[in-house]
Amino acid sequence: MTAETSQTLDRGLRVLKLLADTDHGLTVTELSHKLGVNRTVVYRLLATLEQHALVRRDLGGRARVGLGVLRLGRQVHPLVREAALPALRSLAEDVGATAHLTLVDGTEALAVAVVEPTWTDYHVAYRAGFRHPLDRGAAGRAILKARQGRLQDAGLTLTHGELEAGASGAAAPLLGVSGIEGSVGVVMLADTVCERIGPRVVDAAREVSEALR
Repeated sequence: MTAETSQTLDRGLRVLKLLADTDHGLTVTELSHKLGVNRTVVYRLLATLEQHALVRRDLGGRARVGLGVLRLGRQVHPLVREAALPALRSLAEDVGATAHLTLVDGTEALAVAVVEPTWTDYHVAYRAGFRHPLDRGAAGRAILKARQGRLQDAGLTLTHGELEAGASGAAAPLLGVSGIEGSVGVVMLADTVCERIGPRVVDAAREVSEALR
């Protein structure tokens, strides 16, 4: 720890990270061992985090991430969207198809940013806020490939007709971005995705990943 940092804040953030990494919560004793501090310090940290709804404790005394974290998380989407828009605009204009950034939201894929091309006669209307299962559509499937470590061709995924009849999609996952699972893709009214579009989608996903690091 340096003179400019807060040891208490650092410990509180470490508690949140530890709780975020477990599905079943942690006891005071477990947190004490993981943090290397005594139980009294952990009790104080948890009490403070509970006051802000960032932590909750169940009837068995196990601490879990609280609903207050969700309220903070909602503010992340606008920041991510802003960082991704330049690459999405370039992608949409280059390939003449609707470009989108999709993030994992629970068990679903959520489109958080969408850019439509300005010069085409027609294109797929795809709106921010659109949700679909992770195992349907190029955007979700690309995320699952990254989660499973199946990254041949940078995880590029092509689909047809899975979310909308007559529409094809191409997507590549965000890589190397801590705390975010997502993908960049395009959707178009076509039977197939032409060969030149795949590499362009991968490049855009790489650009967005770099902007978010």
